[in-house]
Amino acid sequence: MRRPLNRYMRAFTLVEAVIVIAIMGILAGVVATFIRLPVQGYIDSAARAELTDIADLAMRRMARDLRLALPNSIVVASDQRSVSFLITKTGGRYLAEEDGVGGSVLSFSDPTLTTFGVVGVLPTGRQTILAGDYIVVNNLGPGYSPADAYAGQNRAVVASVNTASNQITLASNPFAAQNPVMASPTHRFHVVTGPVTYTCNNTAGAPAQVLTRIWGYPIPAAQTGATTGSPSQSALIASDLAACLFDYALPANQRSALVGLSITLQRPGSSDGPVNLRHQVHVDNTP
Repeated sequence: MRRPLNRYMRAFTLVEAVIVIAIMGILAGVVATFIRLPVQGYIDSAARAELTDIADLAMRRMARDLRLALPNSIVVASDQRSVSFLITKTGGRYLAEEDGVGGSVLSFSDPTLTTFGVVGVLPTGRQTILAGDYIVVNNLGPGYSPADAYAGQNRAVVASVNTASNQITLASNPFAAQNPVMASPTHRFHVVTGPVTYTCNNTAGAPAQVLTRIWGYPIPAAQTGATTGSPSQSALIASDLAACLFDYALPANQRSALVGLSITLQRPGSSDGPVNLRHQVHVDNTP
């Protein structure tokens, strides 16, 4: 015998299924409309925060190096897209004849005297003076010959360091050839490791600019702001730059200066606005 059908057991009809699908589609569209803008806003905010962090880190890195620049050695290129300077490792006070205590003095009259004593304790750690570093005395910059470290008239190469006797031996003594004598009024010297350049340029096949730190190249003979030779080392500081600008303002007394740093970052193809950061770094130009 055939079992009678339960009148409560029945499936959806095709029409009912289509109606449910249509209603779910309408609801999904409404929900997506209300969710899309907040989600897009969050994505844009996160992207701007990331660009701001990159720009801020780049500014801090450049500011830290600029504060270590040898007095009167900062130069901005004519297109204002790069800034160069001689970076110092440490400094100290040399023994001079005026001290009247004997010992090896830094001679500004006898070129055969290449060893001089350092007043106080020689620096250690990352500031240790090594052979190949440069000793610079009373750098006043271009136009103040012979006190121009780029021209090499007040720059000497360290040949060796004797920590036991607290003495530094130079490969030669260019200070004794200065005319007129440009000794430091406070008998101070700076130890320079070499030049550093921050530059904005385009990479091959990339529409955006990049900010690069370049070092490990010879000190140029003139303060032009351009690198010389083949840089041995470089590091990417920031990418996705839309623009960058450096400026260097010297007050009338030339004992202090302001270095202006301005960079603009924007993701390629992004509809979000650019991130602009400007920072001024005070540098002391007292040699």
